[in-house]
Amino acid sequence: MSKVRYTYNPETCRYEPIIVSPKTAGRKLLGFLSVSLLLGIAGLMYFNYKFPLIDETIHERENIKLKSEWQVLFKQLDNTSHQLSLLEQNDDENYRVILDLEPLDFTQREAGVGGREKESAELKYPLIKVAYDRVEKIGNRLEIEAQSMQQLKSELARKEKMWASRPAIQPISNKDLTYLHTLFGLRLHPLLGYVRPHNGLDFSAAIGTPVYATGDGKVNNAEYSQSYGNVVYINHGFEFETRYAHLSKFIVTRGENVKRGQIIGYVGNTGLSVAAHLHYEVLYKNNFINPINFFQRDLNNKEYEKLIEIGSKSITSLD
Repeated sequence: MSKVRYTYNPETCRYEPIIVSPKTAGRKLLGFLSVSLLLGIAGLMYFNYKFPLIDETIHERENIKLKSEWQVLFKQLDNTSHQLSLLEQNDDENYRVILDLEPLDFTQREAGVGGREKESAELKYPLIKVAYDRVEKIGNRLEIEAQSMQQLKSELARKEKMWASRPAIQPISNKDLTYLHTLFGLRLHPLLGYVRPHNGLDFSAAIGTPVYATGDGKVNNAEYSQSYGNVVYINHGFEFETRYAHLSKFIVTRGENVKRGQIIGYVGNTGLSVAAHLHYEVLYKNNFINPINFFQRDLNNKEYEKLIEIGSKSITSLD
């Protein structure tokens, strides 16, 4: 049984039961529900503000993590680009200078950049588009640099072969040298009695003194000649040739490959010669060149001065 509420009526001086009409009860109920709804909505909004949904919290944390990873990625891209720039600078300013190659200009190194601009433009998120473009540019630069390094490698191999082949040392050791006759050009032949070209240098040394190949090459011929006596011809490639004449004997054969510093024969006095010595010639593009311009590079200043001092004492040729 529900409780009955009463109210005092001063007119009748009695307590009378409170009778609520359905309309009044409906208004009160509606008001209560409205207030409750407003309070509920306000409470929900406050709760959502202070305490986000679990999914939103997870997404927010993932976003923070992704932003941190993007920052690390961009730093790595910056570092990679910087290191690549240093490599490109060394390539252009050092490696190519040493190997006598022209540096790559900006347009060559940037060739191909933007080749995938359409793919990049279709990306939805700006941050990803920026990263994509940077990675593409770095990748293109790396490809160009890889091609450049391959060119440098090939050129270095060619230059190493050329440097090894170039006649660059004395054919006779300084310690075994008695005199160097530096007459190069026209001179009076000591046996024939008339003037003719003297196309090399004469190294006076005892018979049997070792004679060395002055650069890598292949023996074109090793034979006896009436004028040169026992003579060796070496083709060094790159249009260089050397000749070693008046040997007592040679120890190489035609077609044999020789290395710089290898003994190819011994000093003698064969052919048109008036004393024991080596007649040494250098040819470039079939033209005779003064050999002293080559083996000077293999000597220090003191040794070169000694060589010139010895040569200055000679006033005649020996062949």
